[in-house]
Amino acid sequence: MDNPSPSKDASVPEISKKRNAFSALMAPKPKQLKPSSGDDPNHSQHSSKSHPNDIRSGLLAYILQPTTFSSGQVITHNDHIVLIRDAFPKATVHLLLLPRDPDKRDLHPHEAFEDLDFLMMIRTQVSDAVKLAASELSRLIGSFSIANQARIEAMESEEPPDVLPAGRDYLKDIRVGVHAHPSMHHLHIHIISRDMHSDRLKHRKHYNSFNTEFFIPLDDYPLSPDDRKRDVRFQNNNLKEDFKCWRCGKTFGNKFQKLKEHLDEEFDAWKRE
Repeated sequence: MDNPSPSKDASVPEISKKRNAFSALMAPKPKQLKPSSGDDPNHSQHSSKSHPNDIRSGLLAYILQPTTFSSGQVITHNDHIVLIRDAFPKATVHLLLLPRDPDKRDLHPHEAFEDLDFLMMIRTQVSDAVKLAASELSRLIGSFSIANQARIEAMESEEPPDVLPAGRDYLKDIRVGVHAHPSMHHLHIHIISRDMHSDRLKHRKHYNSFNTEFFIPLDDYPLSPDDRKRDVRFQNNNLKEDFKCWRCGKTFGNKFQKLKEHLDEEFDAWKRE
């Protein structure tokens, strides 16, 4: 499967309404092909967390057999990682980067990222994935942005300049991290846009798991032994925190529907920046 390449000017992704390599990312998911464990001779040795009826093992098939999935599900893969779109996205762009190393993929992030060589490899792979995510975010909402208007006008002019105006930097709108208590068995890194605008955002944990210290930035690793982000009680309390808007800081107590309505308003304002 051919891997898409980031744009040459990754800090300022190109704005275009044309279908690009990422268009399939947000399209409805086609029917998934059922993977066969027989294609992997070491399948039985790879993981004790591979029971087919365990929903928390749902990422393993992508890791073992990425080529059995469509390009709308698996965006790119190599010997080290598989990059997929989250099946239940919590924002406009929501990707998962799945490490393939059988010695690491079953580990909790706290443990896996103590290996500095492994962490460095993941950061390198994440850097490319973030550029793809930023490019897709630009494609989806870039035409609304005030900061992009001069760039769009220059691109659409009869004689475009040799150097286009910079436009909005969508890399700054992409967050990268893991959950303190991952909901899936296999190691995965979230690459997600800031907006939290999605019909899949349905309850307290969905929101607070990304907007409190329960969401641990990849840059924070490796954690020190006494880092409070390791503490189970601290992290469980984060999920119980009152709702707080990611953009303006307004609080909503435990009124999730009020938060959702506010997020819609913030999304409209944010995409016009």
